[in-house]
Amino acid sequence: MDIPKLKHTDSGRFFLIAGPCAIESRDLALQIAERIVEITDRLRIPYIFKGSYRKANRTKLDSFTGIGDLPALEILKEVGDTFDVPTLTDFHESHEADMAAPYVDVLQIPAFLCRQTDMLAAAARTGKVVNIKKGQFMAGDSMGFAVEKVKSVRPDSVVFLTDRGNSFGYGDLIVDYRNIPAMQAQGVPVVMDCTHSLQQPNQSSGVTGGKPALIATIAKAAIAVGADGLFIETHPRPSEAKSDGANMLPLDRLEGLLEKLVRIREAIAG
Repeated sequence: MDIPKLKHTDSGRFFLIAGPCAIESRDLALQIAERIVEITDRLRIPYIFKGSYRKANRTKLDSFTGIGDLPALEILKEVGDTFDVPTLTDFHESHEADMAAPYVDVLQIPAFLCRQTDMLAAAARTGKVVNIKKGQFMAGDSMGFAVEKVKSVRPDSVVFLTDRGNSFGYGDLIVDYRNIPAMQAQGVPVVMDCTHSLQQPNQSSGVTGGKPALIATIAKAAIAVGADGLFIETHPRPSEAKSDGANMLPLDRLEGLLEKLVRIREAIAG
């Protein structure tokens, strides 16, 4: 993929999108990025730092949404400049694409909004790489229309698709791994979101639950099926995270998991 500052692209390994759910502070973002850069450089895994400058889709009115758009975007830019890695953030309304684009390398379309033509077109017009998350209500082969919308605005856009499971009843998600080859058939790289796919949304408490003990299971299966990349939200202390802590991977467990996943990828390649 033609992504600025993306390293180790000749390693033949999956790429990794990882970082906190939301930008909580400068120090925390730099701490997480520094550790993941150390791990991915050693394992030669192409790495993109992710962090949301704002969380606009919280269930409860008083849930944490961010520290302010521009302060969070400045932190994302500082992470990219400090560690010379590409950065990614999502946005939630079409007019925000132009605001976010100068600070990051990849703009992400949230799963709930993957059919929003204006958002897809706005992302394309920035010239940034576009990651489109597959809606929990979408089949993998239907995501070709979202790719088409981006390409219709900018034919040379770099686009990838990310699966994050499908709604299963009112409060759970299930991963259908057939969606990985179905989306790869659209001619773009495909990522498995190993943390959001384990959410338990719509809890009566108004706070999303999750099953983080299964992150490794989701990741291993995705690599075995042939996913091009993995998306993992991680935090030094998930129980203290201000957003989505219930389905995040503790940062100190990331290295061991990635080592196992590299071996799986090597076994498949062999």
